[in-house]
Amino acid sequence: MINRLLTGTTLWLLWIVRRIISLDRRAYMVLSAGALQPSLARIGMLRAHAVYLKAKDNCPAYQAFLETEGYRQPGRWSLASLPITTKENYVKKYSIVDRCYYGKLPAAGVVIDESSGSSGVPNNWVRSAEEREDVKRILQLNYQLIYRDQGCILLNCFALGPWATGMNVSMSLVDVGILKSIGPEQKKLENTLETFGRNYRYLVFGYPPFIKTFVDTTRLDLKQYRMDLIVGGEGISEPLRAHLRQYFQTVISSYGASDLEINIGVETELTISLRRLCMKNRELSQGLFGRELPPMIFQYNALDYIIETTPAGELVFTIGRQTSAAPKLRYNLHDLGGTITHRQLTERLAAKGLNVFELAKPQSRFPLLFVFGRSDLTVPFYGAKVYPTDIEEIINADPNLVKQLNSFQIASYEDEAINRRLKIRLETVKELPGTLAPAAELHQTFFDGLCRVNQDFREVTKMFDPSCLEIEIYRFEDGPFSGRDIRIKNKYVAQ
Repeated sequence: MINRLLTGTTLWLLWIVRRIISLDRRAYMVLSAGALQPSLARIGMLRAHAVYLKAKDNCPAYQAFLETEGYRQPGRWSLASLPITTKENYVKKYSIVDRCYYGKLPAAGVVIDESSGSSGVPNNWVRSAEEREDVKRILQLNYQLIYRDQGCILLNCFALGPWATGMNVSMSLVDVGILKSIGPEQKKLENTLETFGRNYRYLVFGYPPFIKTFVDTTRLDLKQYRMDLIVGGEGISEPLRAHLRQYFQTVISSYGASDLEINIGVETELTISLRRLCMKNRELSQGLFGRELPPMIFQYNALDYIIETTPAGELVFTIGRQTSAAPKLRYNLHDLGGTITHRQLTERLAAKGLNVFELAKPQSRFPLLFVFGRSDLTVPFYGAKVYPTDIEEIINADPNLVKQLNSFQIASYEDEAINRRLKIRLETVKELPGTLAPAAELHQTFFDGLCRVNQDFREVTKMFDPSCLEIEIYRFEDGPFSGRDIRIKNKYVAQ
């Protein structure tokens, strides 16, 4: 009891210090000093322990979860000893109210975000006023550190409504600039730029494919405008970044998730330079990240987020904030990736004869988070996630297709013109009954079907031409379906 009281008092004092530091970007930069990183990691773990104690005592869903998992605290508590929570074993199993502290929604100041699952049934996420304020301060600090201009016009082109990213960006940044929430509407973005003219600096937020379509098809001469870009929702390739840099002075990606919160990590000059270096030096990328094609790379504050990696290479997140409406302890997003401290990066680059400080000046010593993408059989497309079960639903709902198709694969990729495309490969049964519908008819069937079964896909269709969806037909066990091992599950997501 005494130890718990001392821990609570210590965290309260640290919270006050952090609040003071977060009021000024120069003070906040102190936290990024190299000497402080081990201490921030220890304090972050202390905060995680406090969240666990609060959840264990006051969150009905987490109490039931620990009991179901048979968790018994070892002699000395450790975060790694806690069972991992997922959407399947925690979010879908317990009600939204039971997942909140004290088994109820906070009385006021609550925002409920929504995301779509594979069945098309939305998942809801509750944000308390305190956690939204915390996210708001960090977003504003990042904005002030990167974009120091006063009077910058912020154009939010993320999907609006109940979705986490768009609304949180608007709510968080309305105080630091001139904000207009546009949504993914190309004509509205064009009209806004024309209305306010070329004398302002613009900061545009949006999904990478939408922005790519905009710059490629707009009637405006974008090079006459002074613009910067922040993207999110899915990764961005270096060829696409280079393409967008023709129109934007900077192109930065932010990492987050509706399950947790936005802006967990952000690209910096260091991470962008490191990724570009790894694109040229695949051996270096293999040594640092275990793959020749470099992942997305961000930096994050270990004071706020504890990020672990499972043996399968999946990222597990804990948010060390007791003021959240619901605890987030060891949550597995099914994103593949890992973390590396700045010191480890420095040492590994030095072993290759490279100097980390030549990549960017100045640079934060915050740890690095690298992300390859989802491992849970989904593909990203314009900020939406397309699931194999979506395709199964479309096929099974059609009396002809259910008899004519044996399997399928989905893939999201960039073509030679750096346009994002969604490909669906269909494998016919061994003995095809009747005649398969023409390609144009199949295209319409799957496009309409995705709009029907996938809420997020339906919302983002305004951002791309239907031709971005491609259908390929293969005979039984031909092409990508050849060499199938019957002992292994079908591979539904193409590489």
